[in-house]
Amino acid sequence: MDQPQTPSTTARCQWCGNSFAAVAALTNCPRCGAPLRVAARRDDAGWTELPPVADMARIQLGAGSVQIEGHCVPVADFNLAAGQHIYFSHHYLLWRDDQVLMGQMSLRQGFTRLFAGLPVFMLEAHGPGRLALSRDEPGETVAVPLNPGQAVHVLEHKFLAATGPVSYDWTDLGIFFLVRKGNNSDEQEYVYPIGRYIDIFRCDKQPGLLLLHCAGNCFQRTLAPDETLLVKPRSLIYSDVSVHLGLHFEYPRHAGMLRRRHIWLRLRGPGRVAIQSCYEGIEMENSPNIMESFGSTSRAW
Repeated sequence: MDQPQTPSTTARCQWCGNSFAAVAALTNCPRCGAPLRVAARRDDAGWTELPPVADMARIQLGAGSVQIEGHCVPVADFNLAAGQHIYFSHHYLLWRDDQVLMGQMSLRQGFTRLFAGLPVFMLEAHGPGRLALSRDEPGETVAVPLNPGQAVHVLEHKFLAATGPVSYDWTDLGIFFLVRKGNNSDEQEYVYPIGRYIDIFRCDKQPGLLLLHCAGNCFQRTLAPDETLLVKPRSLIYSDVSVHLGLHFEYPRHAGMLRRRHIWLRLRGPGRVAIQSCYEGIEMENSPNIMESFGSTSRAW
């Protein structure tokens, strides 16, 4: 005789893939804030549109939480428990309780960061207490839960905040091309389509949360091993560290004197990638003085 099945007590978020206790009253994922009763919207190319975190959606951070408030310019309202802390760029702080302890986070190679245009001062906020952060730019807040062993590359100036278990580092990927300064000049200028440095966020022992800023709408796709994809360089928000990044140049065959050129960021799986629909163009993309970049590939079409 078949035994009656016990109803499942856990549910799985279709957006971030994390499991959580199934509670009927829940309207959003407690790990990433995505709405639970919205069907996934995926196109034929494999891109999934990440739904914006709903206004007033709450993400659980152990004994604490963060609530995403607003639509056009969202605010991340943290309620930190005793012993919890987050870190963020100092100019994102909107308000805080007086009892929240603030401190400066130590960052390596401060002068290099300064000249590279990276944040030099990163603040830490220690609970208990509340504080709120705002990017002061229209867009969406993207919540990326990280489990132990997970790490992502994040494009410069996309970072909003991270919880204590998430470690932060940065590296030079060496993705650039050279431009001659003038037709008869031997001087060369380095151009970095995605910025010279890229941020690395990693979780080692405990789960953590990473909050990023997205301009426009956010789309996510998972690449299979050795699957490749070309995206506009500055549309990238983040990718798993397993995804290889490189440059790709394309030249129309019949451009004539226009010398049109398309510069792409080539992504090679496996791993997740996320892009935004609003992005900046590349300075000097169609300069006649561009020299071939190191490690790039070219193709005429």
